[in-house]
Amino acid sequence: MRDEKLELKKIINDITGLNEDAIEEARLRVNSLAKPLGSLGKLEDIAIKLAGITGKIKNSINKKCIIIMSSDNGVVEEGVASAPQSVTLAQTINFSRGVTGVAVLAKENNCDLKVVDIGVNTDRKIPGAIDRKIRKGTYNIVKRQAMSYDECIRAINIGIEMARSAYEDGYNILGVGEMGIGNTTTSSSVLVSLTECSIEEAVGKGAGITKEAFEKKKWVVSEAIKVNNPDKKDPIDVVSKVGGFDIAGMMGVFLGAAYYKIPIVIDGFISVVAALAAVRINPLVKEYLITSHCSKEIGYNIAMKELELEPMLNLDMRLGEGSGCPIAFSVIEFSCAMMNNMATFDEAEINDDYLDEVRGEENYIV
Repeated sequence: MRDEKLELKKIINDITGLNEDAIEEARLRVNSLAKPLGSLGKLEDIAIKLAGITGKIKNSINKKCIIIMSSDNGVVEEGVASAPQSVTLAQTINFSRGVTGVAVLAKENNCDLKVVDIGVNTDRKIPGAIDRKIRKGTYNIVKRQAMSYDECIRAINIGIEMARSAYEDGYNILGVGEMGIGNTTTSSSVLVSLTECSIEEAVGKGAGITKEAFEKKKWVVSEAIKVNNPDKKDPIDVVSKVGGFDIAGMMGVFLGAAYYKIPIVIDGFISVVAALAAVRINPLVKEYLITSHCSKEIGYNIAMKELELEPMLNLDMRLGEGSGCPIAFSVIEFSCAMMNNMATFDEAEINDDYLDEVRGEENYIV
């Protein structure tokens, strides 16, 4: 019989940091390329981070995957969402049909989707989805905790399983997305619980709700935390009490990516809250994270500040689903092109002695 707690503990404890030798070698190469020092900005940062993750100075992002966790949330009973719960099932089906926001963006960038039914409220087997259903949605967090502690561990392990599968399938990079009506409410509840930020800082309008529903949503987050009393020192306790199966599954993908040393891209608000929870479990996870776009959902900035990260893009997006990931993949590919194909000063036959004085300044280093 599987001991899921022991399995998770082993993964968490066996995550290691980046390859510092590769980072230093990559930094030296970046600074030897025929360009003003630091002039390619975040592309240089990304190339160096990729080297630390993979241990290789030159990397190729030629097999890309977004893992999407789909699950329903009992808190929709409280009227906190503009869409009916049935949309979770409909859109989970539409991922495999290739007609959702993330699906069309992924297709344009030759990127695969792995869609996981981790808790959609249906008895149907969803076409194109991997069936890992724990049960048909979480409980209403205003009335009781969303799931048991053991269910949360199971959901995290499912996410790790998906990361392992992607690793075995040879994917070079992962993105993380979700589908679940009501999950900006659960994500806000998790964020407030982990950071003790104010309700006003964490709760946004999600997919769009009325003023009355927005005020109700803030009350719901406050009441859920009051009823369930999550322990901020234990992210699993927090997510089990006020989160969702999708958030827990995404946490597992982030943990698994760090364990298997795969760079992983954060999408928007729900994705970054899951990333924050994973980093609170093991801070080394942060070293494997690459950001994508700046979400318009207000709580996103709180989570990013906690992670001490910055988005690479601002496209005024707030869709979720993992939609920022295929766009970010393109930027990462540009970073690889720079690192792999750009000439060094020597190769370009340019005497770079004029940079010696600048190289003596500490702040030039990427």
